[in-house]
Amino acid sequence: MARISAPERLARDLDWNLLRVFLALAEAGSVTGAAERLSLKQPSVSAALKRLEARVQIRLIDRARGHFALTAAGERMLAEALEVRAAILRLADRMAQVEGQVTGHVTIEVMASRDALATVAARRASLALCLMSALPPGVKAAPFYRESFGLFCGRPHPLYGRRDLAEADLSGLPAVSFQTDREGDVLETVTALRRRLGLGDRVTGSSANLEEVRRLIELGIGVGPLPLHVVAADVEAGRLWQLPPYTDLPTVDVFLCHAPALRMNPAEAALLARLQEALARTPFADRTYGTA
Repeated sequence: MARISAPERLARDLDWNLLRVFLALAEAGSVTGAAERLSLKQPSVSAALKRLEARVQIRLIDRARGHFALTAAGERMLAEALEVRAAILRLADRMAQVEGQVTGHVTIEVMASRDALATVAARRASLALCLMSALPPGVKAAPFYRESFGLFCGRPHPLYGRRDLAEADLSGLPAVSFQTDREGDVLETVTALRRRLGLGDRVTGSSANLEEVRRLIELGIGVGPLPLHVVAADVEAGRLWQLPPYTDLPTVDVFLCHAPALRMNPAEAALLARLQEALARTPFADRTYGTA
């Protein structure tokens, strides 16, 4: 009889439901959250984790009062478990491909660019449209469009409606901005403009979400940066007022990123292909917004 290797024995004996519980724990960040996701009792979730750790003979999650974190082995297990789940989810799609159907599910989530890029790099997402300061290993990126950022205030702000403003009028004013508006991050060109103007030593609000930043500015909380083409309708409707400078504004590129090593379902692959085809036939000048 042929000797069975340790990996083969693990594959033969492992209860795959334990991986499902582990994924829920890793994604929820707590036993309580995992139990809610799985509609299980907390002791059942804890027991499943213990059985999985006993089977692989290594600690996967460090747990203590107020502390929950994956170990290095847990991080590796998470990456592999995600691959297993993705493979299972693709089974029906692969069968449908035999009959030439484009099937599958595309989920759209809004998150900070840093998180979106990390998710693609970890092969937990098929693609992302995001800002980027550095390309992670295993990820391909293509410029999707370029946008220019201006500075704006809302109707309650003292500078609203004034046409006689100079750049010096913005010095020392409270500001709101994006969490990535800092040196070395994806909006560093915007950061450079704020520092040149002396704007934002007092940052009164920040968010990773564009709509949240726009709302803070509209409420008069502070002066802040927004893409010109995105808020053109708000300016025309009088909800926002553009402030100086009006020329030589900072530009930021948005990228289409994907991980070629990730096997997508047919719907995801079709979406990526259509986006890439659109980029190929559209000159970059036609995908550049808000510049003179």
